[in-house]
Amino acid sequence: MAPSRFLYLPGDRLSATELSAARLDGDVIEVGDGYMPADAVETAALRAGSLGGILTDLFAATHLSAAWIHGAIPEPPARHTVQRAVTRRVTAVHDRRVVVRDMALDRRDLEHVGGVWVTTPARTLADLCRVGDETHRRAAGEFSRLRPGLAGITHAHLSSRGRVPHKRRALDLLAELAARPADHEEVTR
Repeated sequence: MAPSRFLYLPGDRLSATELSAARLDGDVIEVGDGYMPADAVETAALRAGSLGGILTDLFAATHLSAAWIHGAIPEPPARHTVQRAVTRRVTAVHDRRVVVRDMALDRRDLEHVGGVWVTTPARTLADLCRVGDETHRRAAGEFSRLRPGLAGITHAHLSSRGRVPHKRRALDLLAELAARPADHEEVTR
């Protein structure tokens, strides 16, 4: 069942055919793997809930998928990155739409949004900073711009952790992001 009355998942209340027709009529628009009324406000809960079929209760959205849910990037990634939200091992997932990271996430790094698990903003920003490509760097920059102070909080959070792959890269980028003036400060100067 959809977590919101504004979210339509194929086969839930309407068939995929009915939703496609409604999209062609301009009544609904796509949001992730679902649809929402064309005049509704796209929220983190709607974006997250649209991935309910991918995430189930076993996985959490991470990296660019979590960044999209949190509003840091405007479009969902072509392939969603998910990671175990449970401690037990999960059998192999065969879905072209996802990249699965097998290591279990710490519950402190998760929040429930729109009926699914998503990494917290701080964990999401740390994950984005740990990946070395330009797409993740841009998403990290936009996320820290949208949420002033998040880069500093994330830096402190990641610094207190033990060994983490690519931690130094992430801490360097987080320090750079935290040192950037907020947009409203730039305007007043």
